[in-house]
Amino acid sequence: MEKRFSLHTAERDQMIDITSIIEEWIREQGVENGIVIVSSLHTTAGITVNENADPDVKKDMLMRLDEVYPWEHPKDRHGEGNTAAHLKTSTVGHAQTLIISNGNLVLGTWQGIYFCEFDGPRKREFLVKII
Repeated sequence: MEKRFSLHTAERDQMIDITSIIEEWIREQGVENGIVIVSSLHTTAGITVNENADPDVKKDMLMRLDEVYPWEHPKDRHGEGNTAAHLKTSTVGHAQTLIISNGNLVLGTWQGIYFCEFDGPRKREFLVKII
């Protein structure tokens, strides 16, 4: 089972909580146990699992990624000017694999799944596959 989801990002760098979208789809499928893979279909947007209670964590993560990978660097050769977005995606990763147990996505108390935009705003897609 798999489904492609679309979303629109509003900022150049943004972390969007997609946990409830994935949880709802898993419930609709009636799967009791398995794994779910969540994958970004872009080279400048990733997927991560991180804290979903304090919004400052997202702000801090984006700020620190900007410090490590500044948007404009004089040595960048990529013609589109978004080398930083590619590096951020490679660092965060394009996909996450999670466990489904007793019909529920297994996450820690403070964990959420985030679509990480690094070159927005844009229309984006991610794929969710249950095995």
